[in-house]
Amino acid sequence: MKAIITGGGTGGHIYPALAIAKELCRRKPDMDILYVGSKGMESRIVPEAGFNFVAIDVSGIDRSSMLKASKSLVKFPYSFFQARDIIKKFQPDFVLGTGGYVSFPVVLAGTYFAPKTFIHEQNAYPGLANRILAKRVDCTMLTFAEAQEYLEAKRIKITGLPVRQEFFEVTPEAARKALGLEDNWFTLIAFGGSRGAASINRAMLEAVDRLQDKKMQIIWITGWDSYEDLSQQVKERLTADHKARIRMLPYMNNIEQAMAAAHLAVCRAGASTLAELAILGLPAILVPYPYAAENHQEKNARALVEKNAAAMVIDEFLDGDTLVKTVESLRSEPERLSNMRQQMLKEAKPHALDDIIAELLN
Repeated sequence: MKAIITGGGTGGHIYPALAIAKELCRRKPDMDILYVGSKGMESRIVPEAGFNFVAIDVSGIDRSSMLKASKSLVKFPYSFFQARDIIKKFQPDFVLGTGGYVSFPVVLAGTYFAPKTFIHEQNAYPGLANRILAKRVDCTMLTFAEAQEYLEAKRIKITGLPVRQEFFEVTPEAARKALGLEDNWFTLIAFGGSRGAASINRAMLEAVDRLQDKKMQIIWITGWDSYEDLSQQVKERLTADHKARIRMLPYMNNIEQAMAAAHLAVCRAGASTLAELAILGLPAILVPYPYAAENHQEKNARALVEKNAAAMVIDEFLDGDTLVKTVESLRSEPERLSNMRQQMLKEAKPHALDDIIAELLN
């Protein structure tokens, strides 16, 4: 059996695609997978994961000006025909797109030249590419049920988003023990991805200054770019008798342990992050990335806020004072925090990967 999988531009599109690819190979040892991507980060990550990879010449639409957008659109016919040639040569049984600008020409070509085509839409508000593709592909799989109202699709299945197995195996007690944390202290985790989030880091710097006299534990993952500078600033601000236990890290491979140990998170609202929060039942103060395509992170966050599973602060209005007030408000209302946890758990789709694989193989 053969499959073409495509998706790229960000880890949020690439890692779910790889999780699907690995599970397909586990269940079908004769499965032959070709990953079609751009020359971006997937060109490094996918071969390292052991999959055959080919790049096509495509770029995202730069909406900052008509001229830049036009340059991107000019490439599209060429990328479509590249994808057509790859599909005709490889002859897959199906094509799956997990998002990102590279998946559009590949899946579109698949609707003409492959037996079956699928897309997986990760966000509560589908991007333009998937809104177009949904009308043509055999099945559109969704992370958020809210996305249905924006789609005209042949067939829709709500699967959720695949999450790494480590998130299912970790427990709060074991995580706190492994990290050397106190069980009975309130624990806050703040992170913004591998490169960090400047707005979250700025607010956290002020928040740590004001929360240092509280009996609480703070795990702050700054991103590599800001770690040294922020660490030095925190050292200068902490008093000799501060009560809070603050652990700063540039990056964390086992972030599932820190998330499982925490009572509250401060983070962005990307689909992968939200899926991980849901599996752990971790309430969050969501700060949507303001430059995400079609503002999809804010729409993701609002979907959870409306279900009382999370709080939200718009990036533009995030500062230390707002963050401290929001954290302290939630910390002082354990019943509200507990309800948020229960609502977040309801959003979890622990069988997402199984459901996606079943759809593809059936």
